[in-house]
Amino acid sequence: MTTTTNEEQYLQLAKDVLAHGNEKSDRTGTGTHSLFGYQMRFDLSQGFPLLTTKKVPFGLIKSELLWFLRGDTNIRFLLEHKNHIWDEWAFKKWVESDEYTGPDMTDFGLRAEKDAEFKTSYLAEKKQFCERILNDDEFSKKFGDLGLVYGSQWRNWQTINGNSIDQIKNVIDQIKNTPDSRRMIVSAWNPEDVPNVALPPCHTMFQFYVADGKLSCQLYQRSGDIFLGVPFNIASYALLTHLIAKQCGLEVGEFVHTLGDAHIYNNHIDQIKTQLTRTPKNAPTLVLPDEIIALDQLDINDIKLEGYDPDPAIKAPVAV
Repeated sequence: MTTTTNEEQYLQLAKDVLAHGNEKSDRTGTGTHSLFGYQMRFDLSQGFPLLTTKKVPFGLIKSELLWFLRGDTNIRFLLEHKNHIWDEWAFKKWVESDEYTGPDMTDFGLRAEKDAEFKTSYLAEKKQFCERILNDDEFSKKFGDLGLVYGSQWRNWQTINGNSIDQIKNVIDQIKNTPDSRRMIVSAWNPEDVPNVALPPCHTMFQFYVADGKLSCQLYQRSGDIFLGVPFNIASYALLTHLIAKQCGLEVGEFVHTLGDAHIYNNHIDQIKTQLTRTPKNAPTLVLPDEIIALDQLDINDIKLEGYDPDPAIKAPVAV
């Protein structure tokens, strides 16, 4: 039997922000309850930290992380795996382009939430957009690529002299060869790129630590959407820690999650209160192949969960 300590940390974060959060405006116009500076520690030996108080789609977490690890920045890979996490930013790029001739999609995120007729039009336009990304190579290349997002920064960081750095490869080499190093860091935050990227990195950097044959990882996340985003981030970095540990012949230790601006959007308050009425169940178990497979060659079906029995999903709008 596994404990519920890991999930209870997440639920306590939500309680703390509801009770003590500052009311703040934000770029989406939605408004938040926010705390600055918060840390959770997840013991990865106590089961895989995927929330059970609501269903979290592990398939989306797997495909997004594998997208990053492949160094891919085009949403076509995600759409091929029925993952629509990054659609909104690519779609926004399309509707704001000179080539777009469809209905006005200005402020489409908020309007779609409040106007049923507009939402129908919006969903139809986005569906057509996704179909074109999947079936039109030129269109996909132009409007499906999000540029300098995580996959690019992790696997193909551009230097000022025109070279590139594969940070994931380098950090694996460090873990294997200099495990006591304090420089086992992967960064996604490049000040030069921030003004021009589709979405400035929320999970800005992570660091690995080796002790007693176990690999731990700490993430610094500048901005955390507690209801929708943070459950994904916890599971994604726990999975990343397992995958890197596997590459290096290590067991897993802790995932330490450090948040800068930890917030609950005002249009997620009711949903998170519903979640807080639920009792955590036993954590599932992560199952990986016995053999070591290169990270950029992993298939979604190589990664499985056993014993995941969550409460039903709770829907909430994405703030874009």
